[in-house]
Amino acid sequence: LSYTRGILDCKPLVGLVGFEPTTSCSQSKRAAKLRHSPIGSKGNSSPDLVPPHSYGRTMELEAEFLERVRKYELLSQWEKAELGRDLRRLGLSYGEIMELVPVKKSTLATWCRDVKLTNEQIAAIKKRRAPVPGIPRDTQRKRKIEIERIRQKALRDARYLILDPTWAAGVAMYWGEGFKTQCQLGMANADPHALRFFMNWAAGYHGSSEGFRAKINLHADNDEVAARIWWSKELDLPLTDFTKSFIKPDGTGHRKNHLERGVCLVRVRKSANAFHATLAWIEFLKVQLGN
Repeated sequence: LSYTRGILDCKPLVGLVGFEPTTSCSQSKRAAKLRHSPIGSKGNSSPDLVPPHSYGRTMELEAEFLERVRKYELLSQWEKAELGRDLRRLGLSYGEIMELVPVKKSTLATWCRDVKLTNEQIAAIKKRRAPVPGIPRDTQRKRKIEIERIRQKALRDARYLILDPTWAAGVAMYWGEGFKTQCQLGMANADPHALRFFMNWAAGYHGSSEGFRAKINLHADNDEVAARIWWSKELDLPLTDFTKSFIKPDGTGHRKNHLERGVCLVRVRKSANAFHATLAWIEFLKVQLGN
């Protein structure tokens, strides 16, 4: 239901105080009148409240609003926008609305650009969102759960993969040469054979279909152009997959026998999940070797 298609029995709602500003989306004088009337002006009966969503622990909504939320996919585009604006007028934050209905924040901001919250509503949002004293807010909770799920699956797979010598060799090589702190699957080496093995291993055991990116670390006296062409040929990577090279200036290190073509760093694109799985495999291999 919307304000222009039926009369809502407006009851007192938590978080909504006073008047609301005029919006450009008012569809009728009646809708505008309802929006500018203090909520709860019709009678003093207590509202039929429904337990709130977990995101807004202290926020409560009327059953009629939750019914509109349940039927969200059946609403017209205008009715969806009206629902978003109505929820915003109740004093809900964008995050709380997005947990009730599947809408992007940018779309919601467009719908509600003319809806102004009162100072009391803003204070109520801050109070609901405030962390418990002494307990910091865990903003990465969902990702941590997902990473643990990835690790557990990797450990289960390792029980069978341990019988594959190529898998074990790749894990052992990554244990010694791979990136451990960048949350991205990658390896640096001066030997193209080692890097080719790593690339084939990552593609075979992680199904890495996003491709690879490469970077070369050189000294000032190295020929960068020749090195990029050589590494591109050795790794069968187009030059467009090479990022800007790092050139170490003279006089910043004690090494004199500079590698002619430097050291190449190869990273797997979009490989955060593969990175965590590989670290779990390394932990598994440590236990097996220890036993």
